[in-house]
Amino acid sequence: MMNLWCYTREPIDSVYYDPRLAYSMHLMLEEDGTLVALNHNSGILFAKATENADGSLNPMSIRYPYIRPLADGTYEILATRTLADGEQDAESKGKVVWFTTDDFVTYVEQGLKEPTEEYKALVERFRSEKYEDRIAGFPGFPEGAHPCNSVEIPEELAKRLKQKFITAHHTETIFPKKVLAGSREEFCAMRARKVFSDETECTAVVDWNLEGVDFSTPGEYRVEGYLHQDSFAFPVIRNHADPCIGKWNGKYYFIATYDADHEHTMYIREADSIPELVHARENLILDSTTYEGIGGLLWAPELHVIGGRLCILHAATPDPFFEEESRVMILKDGGNPTVKEDWEAPRRVVRADGSDICEAGKEITLDMTHFTWEGCDYVIWSQRQFLPRDLGAWLYIARLNPGEPWKLASDPVLLTKPEYGWENNHTFVVEGPFALIRSDRLHITYSAAAVDTSYVVGLLSIGHGKDLLDRSNWKKANYPILTSRSVPGEYGTGHNAYVQDENGDIWNTYHARPGVDAPRCSGIRQVHFDVDDEPVLDMTDDLALNPALRRVETTLQVAATYHNPIR
Repeated sequence: MMNLWCYTREPIDSVYYDPRLAYSMHLMLEEDGTLVALNHNSGILFAKATENADGSLNPMSIRYPYIRPLADGTYEILATRTLADGEQDAESKGKVVWFTTDDFVTYVEQGLKEPTEEYKALVERFRSEKYEDRIAGFPGFPEGAHPCNSVEIPEELAKRLKQKFITAHHTETIFPKKVLAGSREEFCAMRARKVFSDETECTAVVDWNLEGVDFSTPGEYRVEGYLHQDSFAFPVIRNHADPCIGKWNGKYYFIATYDADHEHTMYIREADSIPELVHARENLILDSTTYEGIGGLLWAPELHVIGGRLCILHAATPDPFFEEESRVMILKDGGNPTVKEDWEAPRRVVRADGSDICEAGKEITLDMTHFTWEGCDYVIWSQRQFLPRDLGAWLYIARLNPGEPWKLASDPVLLTKPEYGWENNHTFVVEGPFALIRSDRLHITYSAAAVDTSYVVGLLSIGHGKDLLDRSNWKKANYPILTSRSVPGEYGTGHNAYVQDENGDIWNTYHARPGVDAPRCSGIRQVHFDVDDEPVLDMTDDLALNPALRRVETTLQVAATYHNPIR
């Protein structure tokens, strides 16, 4: 058994750790007398906002979380619900908010109920004690921790928590001691296996030194190589936000929001590989003066192949911010993506009957993304009502007509609201969705909160055979999977997009700030997948590849004709 502690944190300030983040349940493991903070010392359990009749939200936080084991092997968490910044919540006065969990990863908020006498005594003691007294005798508490209580949990559960909430690192490289191949191509197609501290694995390309190997002469050769790793030091491209890399006709293309001129132009880069995009030439393909109705705020362009045609989904406005709407540009038949004239004029995305998705001047739409799932085309976008009341930005989903990619094929359906403190920090916003499709699940990552140091990445997931237009079928993570605390020196991380390279590796393009007051800049990092096959977005190069485990050796037996099953 191992001790699991729950705690909240002392808010630092609105830049580094706001009350809406600090007043959530954090977790740490007590292992051999050492306390190990999980999830980068960031919150894991957040209370949901309450809703008003008009759909607007009242943000909530929690204080004094208390874990209680139940007889069936699950756990309940009792906590004092507060308003967003920690003030008393009149609606829940005299009651506690109640959560249940069986793994401390996924939680169900059950509602409000009467507190136990044990819990009331705990809160009374915490309120009367000085912070220094609460942590006395427990050296090594994480920065700002307000410990609440601890429970014993099984070793297997502790192991799972470490697998989920401590970023894994490369621990072993595996490659057969002896392989047979009939050609250079067959041998070089073989992959090494990288094993990680969370017991996950991935394959890796090996850059072999084949000097002296004659594939026309059967025999044995001792060869060595090194695990291949493309590396992108952040920032990759300055003043470029909302980056996206797409593939078309064997080429890679990079596109992004161009902040340097206040989003009045859109450029595209072309290259034969992802690393070559970093220094590729920029080609202007859209500006705010070419077309009537396109006056500026060219936001969040994304490259997608829809119905066999290359398209760019983006947002633009004739002039006022309050008329920002999603649009689609289609590459003309036989066109070159780097040539402005080879793109059709942007069309506004509309409903199936041609009517507006929302009323211009009162609502805006932006950050539209596309994906295909189980034979159907879908789009997800962010939509914000400003009048008669600002409701914040919500995510919507609809089917899309691939033959006319400017038309929805179903009515829009609400997917999620910014209900958690990390989603409504500084402002009520969920935006920037993008699909990441795995063999058995569809993941949607999205960005939340203000586009400053608060910006974070959330996760929605759904399995095969479920109706994507039924909100209840989606699983939503209670905590963000990428934040300003995930990778040192990267603030306000978010607006992700994904691309698979020629080796089968998946890359995350995102933006962040290299300083609190620095401009938004593009980054590129390889995506890892954890024990639940969910994306890990904070595995930096030093964690992804241990230099001491990079070298690979094997005995290559060259055969005249041989098909090796190990790939």
